Amino acid sequence: MMLRLLDICFAILGLVLGFPLLLAVYLIGLLDTGSPLFRQERVGRHQKPFTLVKFRTMRVGTASVASHLADASAITPFGQFLRRTKLDELPQLWNVLWGDMSLVGPRPGLFNQAELLQARERHGVFSARPGITGLAQVSGIDMSTPELLAETDARMLASLTLVNYFRWIVQTVVGAGRGDAVRQ
Repeated sequence: MMLRLLDICFAILGLVLGFPLLLAVYLIGLLDTGSPLFRQERVGRHQKPFTLVKFRTMRVGTASVASHLADASAITPFGQFLRRTKLDELPQLWNVLWGDMSLVGPRPGLFNQAELLQARERHGVFSARPGITGLAQVSGIDMSTPELLAETDARMLASLTLVNYFRWIVQTVVGAGRGDAVRQ
């Protein structure tokens, strides 16, 4: 309950203080792709679907697949900047506020990622809200290694303390991890 309260407070704070940045990225995104927000159905807590919101980093019409299966040529130059700085994740603060996500938790996968879904089910990962960041993300583990990701997510959930919650958020903000791999 304490972590949920922190999620709500930080999401509100991030949305209010980050509004000028969110607006600037949105406007630049309009020029970049014509459609700066990206919405995608993802697997949430207890495997329930929810709509994840991000800033668009790939061209409109790119196939809805995990990043490691997407073609790198689909990423726009501005999208590369957003991914490198992790600014593409900022709209997910709305998902945190709505209760679909937490700041810290397993990154939400797609329903077509059968191997990841099965591994997460085996490891009990779906008992938690998905997160914007977590242990796997700051450790450079992405969805291209589903079993390792599910094991890391389970380890993160078992060790999710207030200290680790803040540790993983700070590590993300200062640039730990490499983000999701993209096929070259």
